[in-house]
Amino acid sequence: MFVRCVAIPVLAALFASGCARNEGFFDADGAIFATSSSQIAQRTGAAEDAYPRPHPPPVITVAEHSSSGEPANPPMLPPGPQAVAESDGPYLLDSGDKLRIFVYGQPNLSRIYTVDHAGMITVPLIGAVKARGLTTFDLEGVIRRRLGSEYVRNPQVTVDMQQNRPFFILGEVRNSGQYPYVSGMTVQTAIAIAGGYTERASERTFRITRRINGYVEQIEAPSDYVVKPGDTIFVYERFL
Repeated sequence: MFVRCVAIPVLAALFASGCARNEGFFDADGAIFATSSSQIAQRTGAAEDAYPRPHPPPVITVAEHSSSGEPANPPMLPPGPQAVAESDGPYLLDSGDKLRIFVYGQPNLSRIYTVDHAGMITVPLIGAVKARGLTTFDLEGVIRRRLGSEYVRNPQVTVDMQQNRPFFILGEVRNSGQYPYVSGMTVQTAIAIAGGYTERASERTFRITRRINGYVEQIEAPSDYVVKPGDTIFVYERFL
């Protein structure tokens, strides 16, 4: 009985001293378990600083659209020109174009050729050559191949524009008819060449008839629309 009374207080004292010695094990920095929520938060923040989370992707705002599908607030864009650019595609040859063809060392072949109503030119030795719908560069290749196949060894051929085909203007102008084409001219320029408007002319819109590779196209155009060689311009009469 005496032994129990002595042993129990001794064991209790040893247990208390052991817990006191192990308090640092549980609470100090680097311990396995933290004893307070503040220490947990500090260690979690340090971990996040060591391994930062990726930023979320930016949010792209889509512009609102109206019921017709067009933007309700469209962006401000610079206004585009009404006229068609003069360099709108390569220039294609057609009836009325005058060409200066030079074949090196062949004076009998080097001369001025006019594209006829069938879209052809006639070259000595090789005969009729189709020019309609071709560029001057394409025509050079055709003539070079046909001359080189039988008549001239390694021919050097150059094709240049001597004069563009004329344009035509009809309707309410003072002097309607056919006129030489001026590079970069507009409908307004063509009307000036034809002597200007008559008293009954409409200045709002004009009809341009254009032939492309044998197909005829009609265009309703403003006065600053660029005219091309061979175009026919019609000036309307105003109603009032």
